[in-house]
Amino acid sequence: MASRHVLQEQQNRGEAVMKQKVAVPVAGQNKSRRALGDIGNMVTLRGKQLPAVTRPVTRSFCAQLLANAQKDAAEKKKQNVDNNRMVVPKKKAAVKPKAQPVPDDATIIEISPDAVEKQKPKASSNKKPQGSLTSTLTARSKAACGLNYKPKAKNIVDIDAEDVNNELAVVEYVEDIYKFYKSVEDETKVHDYIHSQPEINDKMRAILVDWLIEVHNKFELQNETLYLTINIIDRFLAAETVARRELQCVGMSAMLIASKYEEIWAPEVNDLVQISDRAYEPIHVLVMEKRILGRLEWNLTVPTPYVFLVRFIKAAAVPPETAVSVLQMENMVYFYAELGVMNYEFIIRFSPSMVAAAAVYAARATLNKSPLWQDTLELHTGFTESQVVDCAKRMMVFHSVAVTDDKRKVIYRKYSNVSRGAVALYQPAKDLLAAALST
Repeated sequence: MASRHVLQEQQNRGEAVMKQKVAVPVAGQNKSRRALGDIGNMVTLRGKQLPAVTRPVTRSFCAQLLANAQKDAAEKKKQNVDNNRMVVPKKKAAVKPKAQPVPDDATIIEISPDAVEKQKPKASSNKKPQGSLTSTLTARSKAACGLNYKPKAKNIVDIDAEDVNNELAVVEYVEDIYKFYKSVEDETKVHDYIHSQPEINDKMRAILVDWLIEVHNKFELQNETLYLTINIIDRFLAAETVARRELQCVGMSAMLIASKYEEIWAPEVNDLVQISDRAYEPIHVLVMEKRILGRLEWNLTVPTPYVFLVRFIKAAAVPPETAVSVLQMENMVYFYAELGVMNYEFIIRFSPSMVAAAAVYAARATLNKSPLWQDTLELHTGFTESQVVDCAKRMMVFHSVAVTDDKRKVIYRKYSNVSRGAVALYQPAKDLLAAALST
C-alpha cells in the first residue's frame, strides 16, 4: 500500500513537471503570439476575447486591414494635435516691430511639426536661378586667369548658342581650349631649318607637300591628317639632317603616323609603298617611322592650322549666311590654307592661328563678302583686320600663280573640282592682289 502511495505521488509530481515544461515558452514565443494577436488572431472588443479568425488572409482582406490601420493612425495624430494646442496672445507672437494692429481676440498657434514647417518663410520668387557647379567653377577660373576677354557689344554673335545641348561641342570649355592653343602654338612653331639641310631646299619641300596632298586626296583622308603630316615633316627636318633620297620616305612615314593618330582606318604600309612606285621597301618606311617618333619624342598633339580653321570658319559663318554660301566659303578657306602651308617662308614667318585667320579673310575678300572682317571674327581669332591683311595679300599672290605653278598644280586641280565648289576658278580679290603686287 505504501508503495502504491509513493508511486501515485511520483506520477503526480511528473505530471506537474510536464505542465511546467509546457508552460515555459521558447525564446520569442510570447512576442510572436502578441504579433499574431495584433493582426486579428486574438481580437478583443470591450474587454471580451473573440474567437480566432479562421478566414484565410486574402489580398482584399490585407488591404482592408491596412486601411483600418491608417485610419486609426490618422485619428490618433489628429487627437494629439488637438491636445497640444495652446492659446497665447497674438501680441507675444508678433516678431516684426512694424506689425499691423492686432485685434483683442486671441490666436491659436499649433505646436506641431506641421505647424513648424508652415511657419518657415518661403523662398522669394525674385531670387536669381543658380547655375551649375561646373559653370560656376569655370567662371571663377576665367576671372582668376584673366580669360574673360568677351567684350559686351551689340554686333558680336554667340557662335556656340546652337551647340549648348551638344556635349561633343564642350561649349563651357571651348574658349579655354582655344586660349590654350594660342598660348602654346609658338612652342611647336617651326623655326628656320632649310639652311641647316645640306641636300634639301624649299622647292623640294614644296614638291613633297604637293605630292602628299595628292596622296591624301586619293586615300580620302581627313583634313586634320594632312596638316599634321606637314607639321611632323617640318619639325623632323628642323631637328635632324636628312639626305635627299630619304625625303620622300620621310613624307610617307609622316603621313602614316598622322593617319594612325587621326584616322579610324589608317592606310597600310604596302599601299604607301605602291603609290610611291616602290621607291622604298616597307621596312624602310617602318624604320623611318620609328626614327621620326623618337626624334619628336612622340609629341603629336600640337595646334596645327586646321585646329584654328574649324573655329574661325564657324565664326565667319554667322547669319545671314546660308548653308550653300557657308560651304562655298569653307572650301575657299581650305584652298587658301593649303596654298599657304605649301610655301616654306610662309610657314616660318606666320603662326598657325595667323594662317587660319588670313585664309578666312582672303576667302571672304574673294567671295565679295561684306564686311570683310567682323567683330565676331576679331573676338575669336584675336587679330584685327590690319594684322591679317599682310598675310592675306601673300595668299592672293599664291592664288594668282597657282594656274601656272608646277609646285601647286595638285592643289589647283583639287579645288577646281565641282565637288569642292570649283573655288580655285574664282578670280583673286583685285584690291588685295594689287596691293600685294605693288609692295
